[in-house]
Amino acid sequence: MESQLALDLVRVAEEAALESARWTGRGDKNSADGAATTAMRQHFDTVAMDGVVVIGEGEMDEAPMLYIGERIGSRKGPRMDIAVDPLEGTETVANGLNNAISVIAAAPQGSLLHAPDIYMHKLAVGPALAGQLSLEDPIEETLAKTSRILGKSLSEITVSILDRERHQPMISALRTSGVRIKLLSHGDVMGAIDTCTDSGVDLYVGSGGAPEGVLAAAALQCLGGEIQGKLIPGSRQDVLRCQNMGLQNPSQMLRMEDMVGKEGVLFIATGVTPGDFLPGVRFLPRGRAETHSVIMYSSTRTVRYIRSIHTLKPSVHPIYAAVSS
Repeated sequence: MESQLALDLVRVAEEAALESARWTGRGDKNSADGAATTAMRQHFDTVAMDGVVVIGEGEMDEAPMLYIGERIGSRKGPRMDIAVDPLEGTETVANGLNNAISVIAAAPQGSLLHAPDIYMHKLAVGPALAGQLSLEDPIEETLAKTSRILGKSLSEITVSILDRERHQPMISALRTSGVRIKLLSHGDVMGAIDTCTDSGVDLYVGSGGAPEGVLAAAALQCLGGEIQGKLIPGSRQDVLRCQNMGLQNPSQMLRMEDMVGKEGVLFIATGVTPGDFLPGVRFLPRGRAETHSVIMYSSTRTVRYIRSIHTLKPSVHPIYAAVSS
């Protein structure tokens, strides 16, 4: 059942990637995201499952589709929690940059954290550091532990962090320590995944979206890594939103099992623009396109890569008709 569900979900991610990729470099992030979301939502109905969106495009009054709580799938098949980011890297696509992906995570109903769209402090690591560090430690202590565990000097450690004004104090501390820094313009999910690939990144730190934290946790569960998180409510309203989603103590430390449970998690991604992890969509002659996707399954720690050649169809998104050729 997991194999068939995974293949069905790959097709959904591929369609979202194909639709959004045609907006690459056009400077219109909203249209790129809208195209991906529309394609993903339409193709979800072909999947044999009874799914509920727990991480999506927003709450019901904010998003017309793929909103939190929306039921998707054919309603026949396993009952699943679904987390999506139809286009992780909207500005990346708009500006023609690398590492944009279309992402889906699925797990048995009740497994995935219902995370509101607020910031989350994060610490992500690969298998060699999993279970050995704490988000609650000062960054200097975290770096010292990392150096000792990995047998690397500080100058050999690479830390990834989003290039944001809010991170300037931490970036200054990292520079003072002497580690290498990989500054990310976008790509919160990929930043965490990089700790489990051959990218050379040892740690991912800083704050980013809570929904992206759950998606990253799904990937790291499959890859043997770890992510820890702590929500950052910005207002009393944010606290109430957290509590309404089942988090009575929004300031609690969130570990892997809090975000994605302990049962089988599927993580699916398709490259939209070229990246180190997945190649992007490549449009071919004669109305065809090539995509590259990954399927990860936590129960077996299996990682499968899929290369597909598609015969393109007319766009499913009306705003795209003028540029679909």
